[in-house]
Amino acid sequence: MYPKKIAQDTASVLQSYLTYQAVRVIIDQLSETNPTQAIWLRQYVCSHDIQQGEAFVSGLMTDNKELVLRILTVREHLAEEILEFLPDMVRAQMGQANMEHRRQLLERLTKSSSVSSSCHPDYYESDNDD
Repeated sequence: MYPKKIAQDTASVLQSYLTYQAVRVIIDQLSETNPTQAIWLRQYVCSHDIQQGEAFVSGLMTDNKELVLRILTVREHLAEEILEFLPDMVRAQMGQANMEHRRQLLERLTKSSSVSSSCHPDYYESDNDD
């Protein structure tokens, strides 16, 4: 296992996700203040891959530097807002989800086990009758 590599990959995914969220916030803001620019940005997002946040920002730089600066500012603000709470939230949510999945798995295993064991005696009895 490579914890540093996993952490780097996770940070990249989170950064791309924050880019996506920043764009959503900006589109909402622009819808109220500058609908034409909101439509343009929405169309740009539809025609460019926003899942790779850094590539998206780099591509947008050639078309609209003002929006790039706005995205960077909002993205940084979002990061400052959430990063303090994120580690504890991730641990808690993952722990809760894992516990729920384990419970479901145990229920299925128990259910399968009881069904299988109830079938086996009948199977053996019919073999003995022959």
